[in-house]
Amino acid sequence: MLFDASDRALIDGWQRDFPIAPAPFAEIGAALGLAEADVLTRLSRLQASGALSRVGAVVRPNTVGASTLAALAAPEGMLEEVAAAVIAEPGVNHAYEREHRYNLWFVVTAPDADGVATAIARIEARTGMRALVLPLLRDFHIDLGFSIFGTGPLRPSPRGTTPAVVERNDRQLLGAIENGLDLVDRPFQQVARRIGWSERDVLVRLSALIESGVVSRFGIVLRHRHFGYAANAMVVWDIPDDALDRIARSFAAHDFVTLCYERPRRAGWPYNLFTMIHGREREAALAHVEQLAALAPEVCSRDVLFSQRCFRQRGARLSAA
Repeated sequence: MLFDASDRALIDGWQRDFPIAPAPFAEIGAALGLAEADVLTRLSRLQASGALSRVGAVVRPNTVGASTLAALAAPEGMLEEVAAAVIAEPGVNHAYEREHRYNLWFVVTAPDADGVATAIARIEARTGMRALVLPLLRDFHIDLGFSIFGTGPLRPSPRGTTPAVVERNDRQLLGAIENGLDLVDRPFQQVARRIGWSERDVLVRLSALIESGVVSRFGIVLRHRHFGYAANAMVVWDIPDDALDRIARSFAAHDFVTLCYERPRRAGWPYNLFTMIHGREREAALAHVEQLAALAPEVCSRDVLFSQRCFRQRGARLSAA
């Protein structure tokens, strides 16, 4: 797919700080020198190609409902069968093949921790395999809204670090936009009609959720492989506990680190820090890994798990949360 200058400015400029306003696409058009209809046509084209996942909210983990990362070690020749059994679970919103003995990685979401545990148990029963379950303990940087073409900011606007309590009405609102906004001139009005609110109430409450950090980003959500990012590495690190905070913050400060978070060690899994590096070339991603390693002589061990196939990628299902 070819992208002209307006496409590039749209994609890089509106992955975050999307206008929370009655006519957001008109506001974007005015900023780019485009008609509202042209903005909508470009986004519709991106969506039809598969490059655009949605225009909508990225919700901070474990603020609405609960979630966990998990992995299975699928036997050789059975990965597709196992992946099909995993994504049959409604709460699975991400599932990827990665280069490792644990070759199938997925995220499970549910209304609460008990729901997550029940979903994991169903997956284990369906596959006949024991899952490696790695819930989030601390996030140091989670934001996949990075510049694709080098024409936009790489880091998000600062938001609240302690998300506000999510009320029942907030869950209703976030559930109503879990698939993204409709690509129409008054998208928030459409949301309001679906849930019986006023458009103003939708705008006010969504703005508050963004400001508090419950919604960590609102805007264009992309599928990066469509833009040439095929060398995507999940790098896992075994770091002494007393050095974790310092090292994690130093890693998270680098623009090429798109995710950085702490997860628990498990038997046979010594790693407690996860970083994600999205790259176009494998060699460049590995060079970034070495750059991080040089900052942390305390690291006991590390492993690099490059992504292979994507079996599912979508926003978290919040309507049942």
